[in-house]
Amino acid sequence: MGLLSSKDTSGDNEMAFDFHFPTSKKALIIFTRNPELGKVKTRLAKSVGDESALKIYKFLLKHTVEITEKLNVDKYVFYSENIHRDDIWNPDSFRKKLQNGADLGERMENAFSEIFGMGYEKAIIIGSDMFDLNKKDIETAYDALETTPFVIGPATDGGYYLLGMKELNSEIFQNKAWGTSAVLEATLNDLKDKKYLLLDERNDVDYYEDIKNVDAFQQFLPPYLDNNFL
Repeated sequence: MGLLSSKDTSGDNEMAFDFHFPTSKKALIIFTRNPELGKVKTRLAKSVGDESALKIYKFLLKHTVEITEKLNVDKYVFYSENIHRDDIWNPDSFRKKLQNGADLGERMENAFSEIFGMGYEKAIIIGSDMFDLNKKDIETAYDALETTPFVIGPATDGGYYLLGMKELNSEIFQNKAWGTSAVLEATLNDLKDKKYLLLDERNDVDYYEDIKNVDAFQQFLPPYLDNNFL
C-alpha cells in the first residue's frame, strides 16, 4: 500500500507535498506501482516468471507515458510506494504524488478528492499497464465529461480501465471486491440513478493468456513461451 510513513518523508517523496496550480480544468490521475522484481504483474509472473513480468510491466509503463505525455491536461502520477524523481515519468510533464489509503478504493477516492480540492473540474483516473488503451480513448472520455457527469472504460475482466467524473462520488469506491470480475457491475449499480457513458471495452494484461498472441510482448517472454523463438 502507498501509505506515507516516517521513512518516506525525505528525498524524492517530498514531491508528494508540492502544490501545483492548475493550468487546465482537466486532470489525469495515473496510478502506478513501483517497478520492482517480484512485486508487479504477479499473476502474469506465475506463467512467465518474475523477470519477464517486470520487463513487460516496464514496457507497459513506457506505453502509458507515450499515450499520455502529449495530452493537453494536467497529469499526476500517483506512486504506490515511493516517488522517483528521475524515472520514466518526466517531471516536466508529470506531477508526482503518493497513493494514500488502506485499499484500492480508498486510494482512488483520496486521489480524486485531492485533485478536485485543487480546483479541477474534470478528473480521470487510469492505471499504467493497459496496452489496449490509447490517447484517443482518453480524449474521448474528456469529451464525454462535457455532457455527462461520469464516464467508465469497461475492461474485459469485469473491472474498469478508466473512470472519470466531474465531482467526487465516494460511493463508487466503497464496498467493492477489488481485483475481481464484480467491480464493474457493482460500480454501475452505484450509478444506476446517474447519467454516465461507457467507453469501448478494452483488454487488461493480468495473465499470460492476455498477451500470448500479441506480437509486441513476444520479445519479453522466456524462450519456451515466445511464439517467435526459433
